[in-house]
Amino acid sequence: MPQDVRFDLPFETPVSEHLEYARERHLRWVRERELVRSEAGFEEYRSWDLPQAAARTYPHASADDMVVLMNWFSLAFLFDDQFDASRPDRADRIAEVARELIATPLRPAGSRPRVVCPITLAWTEVWERLSDGMSLTWRSRFAASWGRFLASHCEEVDLAARGQAGTLGLDTYTAFRRRTVGIHHSIDAAERSRRFEVPAQAMAHPLMERMRDLAADTIGFMNDIHSFERELRRGDGHNLIAVLRRERGGSWRTAADEAYRLTTECLDEYLRLESEVPRMCDALGLDEDERARVRMGVEAIQHWINGNYEWALTTGRYAAAKEGPVATAESAGRGSVDDLLAV
Repeated sequence: MPQDVRFDLPFETPVSEHLEYARERHLRWVRERELVRSEAGFEEYRSWDLPQAAARTYPHASADDMVVLMNWFSLAFLFDDQFDASRPDRADRIAEVARELIATPLRPAGSRPRVVCPITLAWTEVWERLSDGMSLTWRSRFAASWGRFLASHCEEVDLAARGQAGTLGLDTYTAFRRRTVGIHHSIDAAERSRRFEVPAQAMAHPLMERMRDLAADTIGFMNDIHSFERELRRGDGHNLIAVLRRERGGSWRTAADEAYRLTTECLDEYLRLESEVPRMCDALGLDEDERARVRMGVEAIQHWINGNYEWALTTGRYAAAKEGPVATAESAGRGSVDDLLAV
């Protein structure tokens, strides 16, 4: 339990044929950009196997684009782990770096960051590649989703710094988790991975908006279940199982079972809405090319739900037992061995 928890998903995820090619280049890039600064940090990062996650969620990307996507993954995951519960003053530095990460897509590509540290320098490089060839509409949509994710991360850090990480009720937490899981911009990136864009009128339709929200809820809740033991070790109260146990009482097992039920409810609603996509296309009067791009947008959501799930079952990031510097850091409330916010 809980990393072993299985879900019955009705679609399969292809895996990129470029996984090994991109993995080698990505791990070298992570070292060169000082996104890991110690051998213990590198070994822990390698155990996460983020290249597998990228290869499953963006299976149609070219070999070189797969490297870019893996590099981007590393920034989001490593930044997420920079809070140190023993140093609440660090929340100010996290907010400063987050503002820089939010601003980068709003500046001309290639602009040097104003706040300099390994993560901001790497993100400037990655964004220049990630945004290449995409429309202003897509770049603006991605930037908005990315900004909401980073702002909510700062909210999460602020709550933890004030000792209020375990105070959110279920309804508030559900809305909060939808932002912190970062799925909206991750689905947006799938368009870049296949060099297409979902038609704007379909993207703005309430059906598509609800499907994306439900995908975020499903993936966020699955992640909460699979990462529960790691977060319990860190004393992190931002987890669906912890929220349910605090709000409803009972055992951890009962809370985990309820978390599973809520997750499958989200997935079932998503699948029901997915079946209505052809009617949405009819109502919008989309032509064949536009319908094909909508179908690829739906596939992108499927790849994320199932690809992230398959990765979560085996990643070392969610391992129940750890030792050495990693265990020491996590027991002290840190998610990372290395400090990536300093120059």
